[in-house]
Parts: sequence; structure tokens; C-alpha cells
Amino acid sequence: MVETLVASKTLIDVRDLKMHFPLTQGIIMQRVIGYVRAVDGVSFSIERGQTLGLVGESGSGKTTIGRTIVRLYKPTAGQILFGDKDLAKMDGEELRLARQRVQMIFQDPYASLNPRYTIGSLVAEPMHIYKVASNAEIHERTAELLRVVGLRPEYIDRYPHEFSGGQRQRIAVARALSINPEFIIADEPVSALDVSIRAQVLNLLQRLQQQFNLTYLFVSHDLSVVRHVADRIAVMYLGKIVELSDRDELYAAPKHPYTKALLSAVPIPDPQIEKKRKRIILSGDLPSPINIPSGCRFHTRCPMAQQICREVEPVYEKKEGRDHYAACHFSEFVTQNE
Repeated sequence: MVETLVASKTLIDVRDLKMHFPLTQGIIMQRVIGYVRAVDGVSFSIERGQTLGLVGESGSGKTTIGRTIVRLYKPTAGQILFGDKDLAKMDGEELRLARQRVQMIFQDPYASLNPRYTIGSLVAEPMHIYKVASNAEIHERTAELLRVVGLRPEYIDRYPHEFSGGQRQRIAVARALSINPEFIIADEPVSALDVSIRAQVLNLLQRLQQQFNLTYLFVSHDLSVVRHVADRIAVMYLGKIVELSDRDELYAAPKHPYTKALLSAVPIPDPQIEKKRKRIILSGDLPSPINIPSGCRFHTRCPMAQQICREVEPVYEKKEGRDHYAACHFSEFVTQNE
């Protein structure tokens, strides 16, 4: 009985998810010569009403995970358990209906909103597709959604080009909310916005989460942003999660050298502390997901790398702390190694 109650708290459970894109050669007779291993065996779960922050450098596979969960890509392998259904195996009408419960907010509000449609049409479109109400009720709900995200209902007949970046992202949020989803993937929702506007949009997302009991996967490359919105944080590197932990514990005691390097780049608003802090500069660039290094995939840039790191892939396992997981041979030395 206890196990059933615990399991019911989990809204989405991703198990060993892989997304490999084939590389082909030839024009007529195309043959596969390799794969881009964008996501290479990722597992995590998110409880109802919580936010999981997914962070890492560009090219680490964060956005691919989000798009695969919402099934813009068909996964190569793995499971995406949403309640008692596996999104990875769905097709056709079953998948269309499941998408009503899973929505996505894209990174660039300038590209995600069709400039030929009014914002009223853009927000109302999902409701028309799923036939959730009559035309009059949809118009009324569209106006209400604009109010909810902080826009005036009389803007309903205006076009996207008449709005600022922050306002466009609010429109995108309203569209995502229009069919009452349970789970929202926010793919770097504030990275394209001015710094002065970011806090407003982040506060809006947090308010809506409380108001509608939403669950978020919040994708970002900015750890300072994720700290304010996430309950738990997963750190990705080259297609794999290398560390996952409670937010406060991750910042206080990282168990992976990559996480520690990312944290060292987060600015601290105290000049005295900032002056004394050691900045970790990673050498080299992110390796290609076409040719992933042997052993630990971070060893080519890791300041702590030893011979075992080049030969043996570390096990992703539980470390000291509350639900703290990491994949590093020397995780016990990461925090102490200042």
C-alpha cells in the first residue's frame, strides 16, 4: 500500500531514454554511416507539482530530451512513462490525445509564434484542435488566459510583431495553458529575453505552477536561473545525466567536477566573496556526440582525470546526501578539492 502511494506521486518517469540521429551518405541509395548520440541513456522522474531543472552546455542534449518527451522525435529506445502510459510507444490518435496533457514552451518567442495569426488565434488554436468548448466559450477562455499571464484582453486581435519579447513569451505560456495540461516542458523560456524581463517571466511561471498545480521540466544552461525555479536539478554532459540532486544540496556539495565547474561560473552578488572564489576554466570544447570518448565522457576536460577515467565508464549511483546521484570515480573528493 505504501509503495502504491509513493508511486502515485510520480507524474513522469523517464527510463534509459536514447535518441540517436542517423548519419547517412549518398543521394539515392542512402546508407547509415554513423549516429549522433544526442541522448544516450537518461533516466529521471518528476513528482506532481514539482520542477526538475535540466542544465548543461549547448550540445549536451537538454533540448532533445524535452522534444523527445513531447514526442516531436520518436525515441530510439527507452520508456517515457506518463502516469500509467508509455509515451514512447504511442502513435496516431492515442499520441494526439496524450499531448493534450503535455505541452511545451519553446526558447524563442519570435520563432514559435506564427506572424500571420493574431494572438487570439494562436492561443485558441489548441482548444479548437481538441474541441474542448464552443467557439464562444473558447473566445472567452482566450481572453481570460491573456489576463492570467498579465496581458490585456483587448490585445486579442493584435499580431505577434506588435509585442515585445517578454510579452510574446507570455503569449506562448498562455497557449501552452489553453488545454489544461498537467506537465509543461519549458525549453530555455527566458534565455532570449532581456535580463530585466527574465525575473517577471520566471515569477509568472512559478505563480501559474501554484495556481494550476503544474509540473515542469525546466531546461536551461543558466544555473543561477534554475536555482530559483527548480526543486531538483539534473546536470547533463554529452547526452548523459552526470549528477542529479536536490537543488540546495547540489549547490552546497556537488559530487561531479563538471557540476563544480558550472557552479564556479555563477556570479555571486557579493564582491568580497566573488574576489576570493576560485574560477574553474574547462579546457577544450565539448566532444562530438558522433565520436564519444571512451571511459568517462568528461575525462578529456576534467581537471581530476586519472587513468581509470579514460578506460572505465563510472557508474551513475547514489552518493552521500538525500537522493543525490552522480557518475564519477572520485566524487568524494570533488567538494574538498578546492
